[in-house]
Amino acid sequence: MLRIGLLTSGGDCQALNATMRGVVKGLSANVDELEVYGFMNGYKGLIYGDYRLLTSRDFSGILTKGGTILGSSRQPFKLMREPDENGLDKVKAMKDNYRKLKLDCLVILGGNGTQKTANLLSEEGLNIIHLPKTIDNDIWGTDMTFGFYSAVNIATEAIDCIHTTAASHNRVFIVEIMGHKVGWLTLYAGIAGGADIILIPEIPYKINSVIEAINHRTEEGKGFTVIAVAEGAISAEDAKLSKKQLAKKIEARKNPSVAFDLADQILKKTGTEVRVTIPGHTQRGGSPCPYDRVLSTRLGVAAAELIMKGEYGCMVAIVNNKTKKVPLKDCAGKLKTIQPDDQFVHEAKMMGISFGD
Repeated sequence: MLRIGLLTSGGDCQALNATMRGVVKGLSANVDELEVYGFMNGYKGLIYGDYRLLTSRDFSGILTKGGTILGSSRQPFKLMREPDENGLDKVKAMKDNYRKLKLDCLVILGGNGTQKTANLLSEEGLNIIHLPKTIDNDIWGTDMTFGFYSAVNIATEAIDCIHTTAASHNRVFIVEIMGHKVGWLTLYAGIAGGADIILIPEIPYKINSVIEAINHRTEEGKGFTVIAVAEGAISAEDAKLSKKQLAKKIEARKNPSVAFDLADQILKKTGTEVRVTIPGHTQRGGSPCPYDRVLSTRLGVAAAELIMKGEYGCMVAIVNNKTKKVPLKDCAGKLKTIQPDDQFVHEAKMMGISFGD
């Protein structure tokens, strides 16, 4: 009898169900006896013993279903070693529940914070496999994360829709895309949607450079400008502040986000009308795109193969379009960011796209 556990942690995305389906179908087709336990609402379920035995019916018809059938929650890694409000040792509780069910492996689907806790559990002696999920595509060691391309599709559609109304008005339109620390989603969607200016966290922008790009389009007779801005985009001025100073400045911000700050500055400096659109959590929602359905299935099957081989303590990555085993100790806690001299950025600039630098 092979017993595995599944949990989804952190923010949801479109291909979580498809990935779990890949794991279970990959095992079911090759293992005589299989029990699958789903822990509810992420690490909370593992900590407090909230789980249920899953059957083949649970994995039928979920390839195209967004969200997660197990539910999710955010459990900050930095608090994992701290007892809960009732004094419960969370790490010990997770280990006890794993052993209570006599699991052979726990498959964990999640992003960077989730991965760090997965590595912690691996170091504590549990058999762990991590599958890289995030719409940010910022997990080190894998070329692509499932959920990313689905979010790119939605963010791109938002920019596409703005273009049709932008063509009718002489205004500046700002579309704020998800991404606090990295700008992969904004970069891809900005290029795909034909944005004129792309602002991302890794390349601090100068407001005068942004204004210059807007004025240049006006001089060329183009009556509108579309700006794709990551929610974590930062000005060159703010980039010089310490973390504490920046946090204090953000806390004192009158506007709800960087997009509105930018809109105020553009209005004051140019007198041009500015409109802000925020797709928000729609970028996490809906059905996974075909690319993500294929990617998540491949990652799930690769995880099934590792389980059957008894190879644990790793993340299943996709590198050069091939699945690859990456030790958790080598990737946990690392962030895959965009380099200012990245070829992707260079190519975008060659197209005339401004990054405000």
